Amino acid sequence: MMRTYKIAAIPADGIGPEVIDAGTEVLSVLAQRAGDVRFDVTTFDWGSDYYKKTGVMMPEDGLEQLKPFDAIYFGAVGAPDVPDHITLWGLRLPICQGFDQYANVRPTKIIPGVTSPLRGVGVGDLDWVIVRENSEGEYSGHGGRAHRGMPEEVGTEVSIFTRVGVTRIMRYAFQLAQSRPRKFLTVVTKSNAQRFGMVMWDEIAAEVAQEFPDVTWDKMLVDAMTVRMVKNPQSLDTIVATNLHADILSDLAGALAGSLGVAPTANIDPERRFPSMFEPIHGSAFDITGKGIANPVATFWTASQMLDHLGESEASARLMRAVEKVCAEGILTPDVGGTATTKEVTEAVCEAIRGENI
Repeated sequence: MMRTYKIAAIPADGIGPEVIDAGTEVLSVLAQRAGDVRFDVTTFDWGSDYYKKTGVMMPEDGLEQLKPFDAIYFGAVGAPDVPDHITLWGLRLPICQGFDQYANVRPTKIIPGVTSPLRGVGVGDLDWVIVRENSEGEYSGHGGRAHRGMPEEVGTEVSIFTRVGVTRIMRYAFQLAQSRPRKFLTVVTKSNAQRFGMVMWDEIAAEVAQEFPDVTWDKMLVDAMTVRMVKNPQSLDTIVATNLHADILSDLAGALAGSLGVAPTANIDPERRFPSMFEPIHGSAFDITGKGIANPVATFWTASQMLDHLGESEASARLMRAVEKVCAEGILTPDVGGTATTKEVTEAVCEAIRGENI
C-alpha cells in the first residue's frame, strides 16, 4: 500500500530555496527507490520577500494553512534589509510556539570526509544530541520597552520557566538518552547566577531523573560546558539546555563538527497534535546566496530526521548512508574544504541512493 505524506515546504530566505530544492529532489529519489511511499510537497512563499510585499512574514491564517500537513520542511529566515526580530518573530517562532514544538533536537557528529577543527578528533569521537527547550525560557517573548528615546528608557526581556515546560523537556531528554547506547545525559544550567528559574530547572531535572534509574546524568554550568565541548568532546552524549543556552551551544557543536552547513534541526511536538518542523541550522547565509555553493548536507540530515519522525526509518537510514558515502568520497562544498557545488553534491547523493545495493 502506498504511504503518502503531505509536506509543507517553506524555503523562505537566502540560501533557503536552494537547499530546500535540493532536499525535495532527494526526497523524490528516495520515494522512487522505496516504491511504496510518496511525498506530496506544497511550497509556501512566505519570508522576507513576502514581508516586503505585504507587511507580514506569513498570512494571519498561516498556522491554519499548515495544520493539515504531516511535516514542515523549512529553509532559513533572515534578510539584511529586514530587522532580525521581525523575521524571527514573524515566521519561525510563531510556528514553533503555535504548534507547541517544544523539543528542538539537534544531533551533531563528525561525518566521514568532513574535518573537525578540533585536534585529534575524528569520526566517532563527537556524537551528540542537543535537546533545546523550544517553547519558553529566554525566548518567551515577555517584556517590553518604556520611555523610548529618553535617557530613562527601559527594556525588559523576561525569561519564563514553568514546571510543566521544564518537566516535559527533561522527560523528553531523559527518554532520548535512554534510547541511546551510552544512556548518559548532561543537564546544562546557570543556577549559580540565575537563582529562581534555573534553580527550579535543576530541581526538576533531579526529580525526573528518578524515573530513569538506568540513565546516568551530570550537570554543567553553561560557561564550563563550552570548555568541555572543546576539550573533552568524548565525555558528552545527550545534552539538554534552555532555549538560549542550547541555541548557542548547538552552533558551537556544528562548528566543532566541521561546519554549520552540516548541522540539522527538528522542532518536535512529541504529542503529535500538530505538524513538526525540520530545518537546517545554518541560516539564510546571504553572503553566498545565488552562488550555487550552499551546503545541502544539513538539509539532507534534517530530511532524515523528518523521515524518522514520520516512521520511515528505512528511508532515513538510506539517506544518511548516501550522505556519508558522498562526503567520504570528497564531494564537498567549499565550507567544508571542497570544491563541489550544491547541485553536484545533490546529484551525487541521489546517485548513491539509486545505486545502493542494500
